[in-house]
Amino acid sequence: MSDAGSNLRAKVARGAAWSSVSTITLRLGSVVVGIVLARLLTPSEFGVYAVALTVQSILMTVADLGLSASLVRSDEPERIAPTVATLGLAIGVTTTAISVATSSLLADLLGSPPAAPAISVLALTLLLSSVSLVPYSMLLRRFQQRELFIVGVADFVVSTSVTLALVALGFSVMGLAIGRVAAQIVSSALQFFLARVRPRFRIDRDVVRPVLGFGLPIALANLLAWGLINIDNIVLVRVAGATALGFYVLAFNISNWPMSALSQTVRAVSLPYFSRTGNADEGLARFVGLGWAAAFPAGGLLAMLSAPLVFTLYGQRWLPAAPVLAALGVFGALRVIFDIFNAYLYAHGHSRPVLVVQLVWLVTLTVGMVFATRAFGILGAGWVHVIVALVVVLPAYLVILRRAGVGLLVVLKRAWWPSVATLPAAGAVVLTQSLVSGPVPRLLIGGAFASLVYLVVMWPWARREWREVRRQTAPAE
Repeated sequence: MSDAGSNLRAKVARGAAWSSVSTITLRLGSVVVGIVLARLLTPSEFGVYAVALTVQSILMTVADLGLSASLVRSDEPERIAPTVATLGLAIGVTTTAISVATSSLLADLLGSPPAAPAISVLALTLLLSSVSLVPYSMLLRRFQQRELFIVGVADFVVSTSVTLALVALGFSVMGLAIGRVAAQIVSSALQFFLARVRPRFRIDRDVVRPVLGFGLPIALANLLAWGLINIDNIVLVRVAGATALGFYVLAFNISNWPMSALSQTVRAVSLPYFSRTGNADEGLARFVGLGWAAAFPAGGLLAMLSAPLVFTLYGQRWLPAAPVLAALGVFGALRVIFDIFNAYLYAHGHSRPVLVVQLVWLVTLTVGMVFATRAFGILGAGWVHVIVALVVVLPAYLVILRRAGVGLLVVLKRAWWPSVATLPAAGAVVLTQSLVSGPVPRLLIGGAFASLVYLVVMWPWARREWREVRRQTAPAE
């Protein structure tokens, strides 16, 4: 094995370790803050903020235009960085101005007029993130996850302290929005400092076309991906109102606890790894196996323990969110694998097929969401995600990967044992629920017993994978 290959794998391992520490730590902190806010805010207020955040998420996706991905995978990052910075700033200024000017119209269209002031405030995060696009991309490219962890901690501390203080003072939804802007100011400044990057703005016409040519399909795919995750919010607030959306958003946020941590870890290291490794097929198989080994049992536990989890942490008034959480836990596990597929395809220049998949996914999900929400409310919205992901999206990705030359049998074999090992863990939950009464004992004992069973069954597989990782990352003789 070459020294270059060993160094790359070592960087990936360190980056994944720091990214895991970062995402798990910050996710746990967010969970605690979310519990506090759920006790302070009503489901309706949660729904109003979700509408404002929906608009901000759309524009944040548009503002990136795939520029960060272009910089991460480029062979000449220093050359294209000034052009990327200039394009990013121009788009950030434009989207911020449009968002502020049309905030009332957007809130009315989404069926939640009270969200307009929060939309205007959150628009400032678009400008701030566009200014720091280059240092953030450089930190990703260099696998500097420790530095990104520092940024994340600062972001969390500022956001939490400002938000809780303002909500306690009666600012409600505006407190959440102002806290998010304050955190973005701090994190953007830290990214420049830790990446040791100075702002440089210049347009190189020879760079613009290839950068946008690669980035635009990714931006469109990301926008569609956003639509896949948030189209349910738009449909629900129009069909069922802000209160129903509040219950649904709580369930979606809980399902994101483990899945966002896993997905963020995967995204942090997979694109740069796949872009530079010479054995990407084997790397894809390993990423899928490890990702599924963590995501599938996590989603299963969320699904089976949804009622005691919601009751214990948020209280009885939030119990309507529990059945939705059961569906979204399963969907979250599939999202982690789709993120891995996307990173592999982006790294090998197959951004357009990903765009096609996202488009088909969005259209199918939107149609299904309208009918299911009208018929079954928020529960229907949750299960539509699962059905479309299994019946439409997964087969589409497998076809694209096969055409890209990936040996699917190798990839699927890596995910087989984690799938089997989850079954006895699920049986442990069922047994516990039949023997134990009370939401708190069911949550704690059921979760602990299922986790223990899963770890015991998975031990031979995990030990074999660890030995293989050590063998591949051993220094060349």
